[in-house]
Amino acid sequence: MPLWTWLVPVLALGLFLTALVTGVGILLAVLCGIALMAAVIVAVHHAEVVAHRVGEPLGTLVLALAVTAIETALILSMMIAGGDDMAALPRDSIYAAVMIICNGVVGICVLVGGLAHREQTFRIEGAGGGFAALIVLSTLTLVLPVFTTSTPAGTYSSSQLAFVAVTSSVLWAIFIFIQTVRYRDYFIPVTDTANLDVHAEPPTAGEAWLSFGLLLLCLLAVVGLAKKLSPTIEYAVEAANAPRAVVGIVIAALVLLPETWAAVRAARADRLQSSMNLAIGSALASIGLTVPVVVLASIAFKLPLILGLEPKEIGLLALTFLVSAFTLGTGRTYVMQGAVHLLVFAVFLFLAFVP
Repeated sequence: MPLWTWLVPVLALGLFLTALVTGVGILLAVLCGIALMAAVIVAVHHAEVVAHRVGEPLGTLVLALAVTAIETALILSMMIAGGDDMAALPRDSIYAAVMIICNGVVGICVLVGGLAHREQTFRIEGAGGGFAALIVLSTLTLVLPVFTTSTPAGTYSSSQLAFVAVTSSVLWAIFIFIQTVRYRDYFIPVTDTANLDVHAEPPTAGEAWLSFGLLLLCLLAVVGLAKKLSPTIEYAVEAANAPRAVVGIVIAALVLLPETWAAVRAARADRLQSSMNLAIGSALASIGLTVPVVVLASIAFKLPLILGLEPKEIGLLALTFLVSAFTLGTGRTYVMQGAVHLLVFAVFLFLAFVP
């Protein structure tokens, strides 16, 4: 194993611990930012090692689950520490994750893949089912709270929260079962189903387990550094007179960097199926894992929780799903589709700064 693959996560974690003890000054903030980017690159390397060992679609699932689990822990810790001021943080984080993945990640993957290979294909059977589940989970979590009448607009009652948490986790679990067991071939590229042994020799079990441990270490460092840099980000946002929701977008973007990097690399290598698996799986995990944990914490610690989006965000979410339905509806992509997704992503970013 190359020296940099284990040295970078150790140094990144060391900088996080240093920032935890001494606080973040200007110089340390710059070093933490560099370490965060380096940890992202190393995390993707270790995720690819694990993916090569276990194969698709389990490989992309490893990175998606690891990032989402740590992202959920980060949201939960900030909710408990912030109290009422963080009531809308889960909503902003989930919404930002869905928009970043469905527009930013999918858009750049389709664009890069189209420029490199003209036209690419993926299995519509798997992508279509996952996308339908994403629409349902997003509507239950982010849209329906605006229209319920048991509690003030944008919120759910305790029983409604419990129902949404259970249904979200069950639907996500069904998708994982379908993706990894019953219909696993729907998430494997057509060109690979005939011969799954055409790739290079996979790493040994010991190497895969070592990479998995270093992957978790990298992700812990990424989330920890992102959390320590968040006050600096908040200060920069306030200095720019931008809305508070921008903080959630920046943090979500930092946490999603490993998945984004891995998805773009896969598209560039003409493995768009892996990119789609990672994108849809990450978006589903960001709701199916985050919502139940946040709901349990909200009920147990009596934390306020606002889930309903504003009308502008609901409109952009609906536009995203409409455009994605056309992109995922044929199983073939080219440059134009990527450009459309990136335009919607640009609108999302612009209206976040200029509401």
